[in-house]
Amino acid sequence: MASFSYQALNGANKGQTQNGRIDADSARHARALLREQGLVVLDLKEEHGGTKRSLRLGGAALATLTRQLAGLLDAGLAIDEALAVLHEQSERQREKALLAQLRQDIASGLSLSASMARLERVFPIFYRALVRAGEESGKLPGVLLRLADYLERREELKSRLSMAFIYPAIVIFVSVAVIVGMLTWVVPQMVQVFQGAKQVLPLPTRILLGTSHFIANWGVWLLLIAVVGAIVFWRALKNEDFRYRVHERRLHLPWFGRLEKMAETVRFASTLSILAGSGVPVLTALSAASGVMMNLPLKSAAEGAAKQVREGVSLARALSAAKAFPPILVHLVASGEATGRLDAMLDRAAAEQSAGLSRRVETFSQLLGPVVVLIMGGVVLFIVLAILLPVFEMNQLIK
Repeated sequence: MASFSYQALNGANKGQTQNGRIDADSARHARALLREQGLVVLDLKEEHGGTKRSLRLGGAALATLTRQLAGLLDAGLAIDEALAVLHEQSERQREKALLAQLRQDIASGLSLSASMARLERVFPIFYRALVRAGEESGKLPGVLLRLADYLERREELKSRLSMAFIYPAIVIFVSVAVIVGMLTWVVPQMVQVFQGAKQVLPLPTRILLGTSHFIANWGVWLLLIAVVGAIVFWRALKNEDFRYRVHERRLHLPWFGRLEKMAETVRFASTLSILAGSGVPVLTALSAASGVMMNLPLKSAAEGAAKQVREGVSLARALSAAKAFPPILVHLVASGEATGRLDAMLDRAAAEQSAGLSRRVETFSQLLGPVVVLIMGGVVLFIVLAILLPVFEMNQLIK
């Protein structure tokens, strides 16, 4: 099935022209479907490469689609029938277009993995490698179920990491906004009362006035500089050498560096585990597992380990020589290679690193909120004292 864009006259609507998109097996089929809708086709074009480039699915949607496809194949449906069922029940246009493209490629004689390779923005390399392994072994439904489990765990971890930082981020944003508002508008109006008095203002009040004056006069420029700096930094990150150095610096940060290394280890070990357990060759699995890593130095270390494995070195020794992965991963990989249970040991390493990562993030989020509240409370207390101190001194002078 393919997607067609059309321009047609609507007879039921006084012959007005309308544009749209329709999925059909062929151009002739598309015209027949449009005639059934009372449309007179003026122009009909099949969408090719541009549609493929625009097709994308989120991680959660891909996990759901994978589990549904696995269930239908396990029930005995052929691949094209399963895709047709999913296409019919899907309510999202982007997903329908994706399924239509897969059905069209399979109808032309391609395998499922080959048709997915033409949509590499939707299906990453490790996903396609697993599907290919399932096709070759005849266990595609089971492989897809395992893949769906992996995708759901990955999305759950990503969601947990995101949610852990939402509350502190909201607290920081609101607190900074309140303090800036007080310094910009509230403080100058309240302190005008003391400026006419012939007395030396207390040091905290003078500091507060100076800060308020600086923000009122230079705050917009500071914000503009910050925005420009962020844009320049974002554009500089497109340079791979600069991005590599930034990623390397991040790994050496006191607390966040270890957090990032643990997250990358989870990605690497869990991907390698599911690939190795599905019968994918080790070198192919290593290439795919390194491809899902985001940190460039760690990704380079994984690729270097893959080169050593290609030369005959064991995976455990190659990972140990890279000196970039946690010792527990190296020890469990060595145990897995010795006992022939590499996929189980990799899965265990990923689970332990994931649990440690969750504990660290949870502890950080639980501590960060109160710490931010205390800091912002201290700043507000300083502002209040700086305003009240002149009042106390004026009362003493009156007495």
